[in-house]
Amino acid sequence: MKKLMLAAALLSFGLAVNAKSSSNEGQLKTVFNEPTWKKSETGAWMGAKKTWYKLNPKDASIWMSMDGKKWDVVKDGMWQDKEGKWLKIVDKDLKWSADGGKTWSTVPEWKWEGGDGKWYKFDASWNVWVA
Repeated sequence: MKKLMLAAALLSFGLAVNAKSSSNEGQLKTVFNEPTWKKSETGAWMGAKKTWYKLNPKDASIWMSMDGKKWDVVKDGMWQDKEGKWLKIVDKDLKWSADGGKTWSTVPEWKWEGGDGKWYKFDASWNVWVA
């Protein structure tokens, strides 16, 4: 009889623990939302050291500005993201380099984080989008 009562107590304890963990499972889930992208009104993005950049889609030239008013062409066509990676457009593809330009690879989804902490990306028509 004692063994039967012990088995019943263990069984009900096990059910209680299982029920509690089942009710907590829904509370442990975290949902990550995709950022909301909007087309940049100026077509410009912030690089490292608070330098502004923009792209001339006609010839894929990159222009830079320290104040957003006076723009100069970037001769090598490169800019830095927040992490210090160099980016440039090569053969109609956005590439980046983490080793100072020795090796280049395609930027996933053409997205990078600007010096201002915002995310930027190009679309297939070279429009700038910001999130």
